[in-house]
Formats: sequence, structure tokens, C-alpha cells
Amino acid sequence: MVFASLAEKLQETFRKLKSKGRITEADVDEALREVRRALLGADVNFQVVKNFIAGIKERATGQEVLGSLTPGQQVIKIVRDEMAVLMGGVQSKINLASKPPTVVMLVGLQGSGKTTTAAKLASLLRKQGKQPLLVAADVYRAAAIKQLQVLGQQINIPVFSRTDLQEPVEIARLAVEHALGAERDLIILDTAGRLHVDDKLMVELELIKAKVHPHEIILVVDAMTGQVAVNIAQAFHERLGLDGVILTKLDGDSRGGAALSIKAVTGCPIKFVGTGEKLDALEIFHPDRMAERILGMGDVLTLVEKAQSAIDAEQMERLNKKIYSAEFTLEDFLEQLREIKKMGPLQQLIGMIPGLGNAKMLKELGEIDDKELVYVEAVISSMTQWERRNPQEINGSRRRRIANGSGATIQDVNRILKQFEQTRKMIRQFAEVGKNVKKGGKYLPGLIQDKRGKPLF
Repeated sequence: MVFASLAEKLQETFRKLKSKGRITEADVDEALREVRRALLGADVNFQVVKNFIAGIKERATGQEVLGSLTPGQQVIKIVRDEMAVLMGGVQSKINLASKPPTVVMLVGLQGSGKTTTAAKLASLLRKQGKQPLLVAADVYRAAAIKQLQVLGQQINIPVFSRTDLQEPVEIARLAVEHALGAERDLIILDTAGRLHVDDKLMVELELIKAKVHPHEIILVVDAMTGQVAVNIAQAFHERLGLDGVILTKLDGDSRGGAALSIKAVTGCPIKFVGTGEKLDALEIFHPDRMAERILGMGDVLTLVEKAQSAIDAEQMERLNKKIYSAEFTLEDFLEQLREIKKMGPLQQLIGMIPGLGNAKMLKELGEIDDKELVYVEAVISSMTQWERRNPQEINGSRRRRIANGSGATIQDVNRILKQFEQTRKMIRQFAEVGKNVKKGGKYLPGLIQDKRGKPLF
């Protein structure tokens, strides 16, 4: 879960507050002391914490809150609102040029993940209707150009490079000319990593800015570095005038200091966040949704967006019809499993579901291993078409063959068949209820469990 450590502490504090029928100003003060400790422990800037707590206290200790029927929930809503404002308030979009191409220049330290992020950003913006061009402007790091070319091939996006030139400023200029002729409306410059104290290399970025006039200068920074990331952002902003920040490795950041401090300290909004290693693991940053995730409220909108972008609508409609008619086979079960896998890591998906997204529930579930889904898929794939459609007819000898073919044990095959039968029974019950429900957009996750019997989804 994103910001797991911070989320667990905050949610526990507010769980205690909600359990009280009536709360006093002293109760609010005690809760805010815990919030202050949690934020400082998460490496959030001290001044940011001070202002954040003062803002909450001013709003939370009025008679309108303390005298309400649900004072604990009112305080949590205030914290959620203030936290969203702290991270920028609203989504900050890419500034698109009125006359294409739009030029986006990515900057940052060495090892911050700029090259991979450039490819991720190009892939994400293409889904929004753009025609991106990746530009290899890093002439210093060995194999930087080759890395970008390989990534470009993987996502089928062209890469502009000039191995005969060693001047990033000239490469950037030529890339803009090339984009005009190639009808590319978005240019993403992958510049070399550099320390913000290296004046010579910082001047180089200033020269690129002066030559191609980028519409967006975005800092790519590792979220796990906490306050260091904020200091880096401040230094780059003073030299270049940043338009935004992309936080990488947010999925590995249990604290959250960078995300909660950058906007307040530098004034630069977080535009995107990296949530994994795959090239589709870049998300638009929504401050309000992130605040809700941290406070255990889930994030239904992002979950729905992931489903819409990853799951084939026609395929899902066919599956829905089978669900409502209770004609659900192991082939459908496997199809559903593959659709779920497209949406991303299960731990992230479950964290977005209200009621399951709180730290306590996720801790009880334990680490959810996506390999378990691969394991289930292997067992079902080892069955014949007849067996998938008639699982009740799979006898002992067939189970042994399936186990050998998938690298599983007979016990594993038995467990998966049992889970499927439970799911099918649940679907029959659901279909009865579904007759009275308006059709459209219904989706029933399968009851998939790991070896310990814990639901995966």
C-alpha cells in the first residue's frame, strides 16, 4: 500500500476518535498530536506539518464540529480536505501548446528513473490521443540512447537520436524540427541526470530551455528519498522554473514525506507518480484521491479508470451475460483472471476498494503475491477444453495429469477446483439477485485464494 506506515498510524488515530460518541477539544488536541508525530516520522517538512496541524485545529475545534452527531467523522473529513490541499488540491495537467508540438523536458538526478519515466509518460499520453516523439538527449551516460530506443520499440513510439552529435542543445533543436516534419504533436526530452550543484550541467539545461522553449519542465525524482527529494525540487525550481514533478517509486514509499511536502515547499505540483516497474505503471496524480487512500477511504474512481483502460468492453459484456445466466465455466474463470491481471498488482487494487483499503485490513490480509494468479492460470491452462467446461467430471487420474502439467500438486488442483465451485455457487445466487438489477456495468470478481485460503480478489 502507498504510504503504508503513515497510513497505518493516521488510521489508528482516527479510529480511536471515531469510537467516541462525543469529543472535546482535548480529544482533538490529542489526535492532532498523534498526527503531528506520524507526519514528522514520515519525513514531512517541519514547517509544512506545523501549518497543516494549525489549519486542521482551526477548523476542527469549532462548535459546528464538536457539537455535531458525528464529530469524529467531521474531523476526518477536515483532515482529508486539508491533506488534499497540501498536495495541490486539484489535478495538475500538462500544459499543451496552442500550436503543436508541445515540448516536455524531463530533468533530475542520475538514477532517478528519467529514461524509463520518459517512455511511461509517452505511453500514457498516447492513450489520451497524443502522437509522442521520444528524444535521446543524454549524451553522457553509457547506453542511455540505446535504453530509450529499446523502450521506444517496446511501446511502439519513435525515438529521435543523433549519435554523431555530443551537444544536447543542438539535439533538442533538431528534434523539434524533426517532430514538425513527422507530424508529432508531443516531444519528450530525456536529458542527462545531473546534480543540482553542478553549475556547468545546470547551465546546459538553461541553454536547452532557451533554445527550444519547453512548455513543461518536469523534475523526475525518487519518492523514497523523502526530504532530499524536496530539497532537490527546490534547487531545480530556482534554476529552471519547474512546471511540475513526477515522483517515481511511490509504490515502495511507506512514508510519504516527498508527496506531502513538495507542493507546499516549492509550489511545484505533482503531475504523475510511478507505481511500478512496468511501462504502464505511471498514474496521473490526484491529490484528493491520494488523501483518501492514505486515510483508508479507498479510491474507487482510479479503480474504475484502471478497469476501463485495461479490460476489453466487449469481452467483459460477454462475461457479464454468462454471469447473469449462471453459465460460468473454468474457461470464463481463466478469462476473468487474465482481465484482472491487466489492471495491475493486486495489493494496489485492493487498497483502492473502500472497506479493504484501510491499513488494518491490508495488514490482516498480509502480502498478496501476484504469482498466485500465475499459479492458478497454469493449473487451468493444463486442463483440456472439455475439462474446463466440465470441472465436475475431473477424476483422480485427470487431476494427477493436470498437476504434473502445471508443476502443481494434486492438493493445489483440488483447492483451485473447490474455489471455482464456490465461485460458481456464489454466481448462481448473484444471478437471482441480478434479475432485479438494471443491466450494464456489472462486474463480479472471482473468489481466488492463495495457499493459506486468503482471498486474493
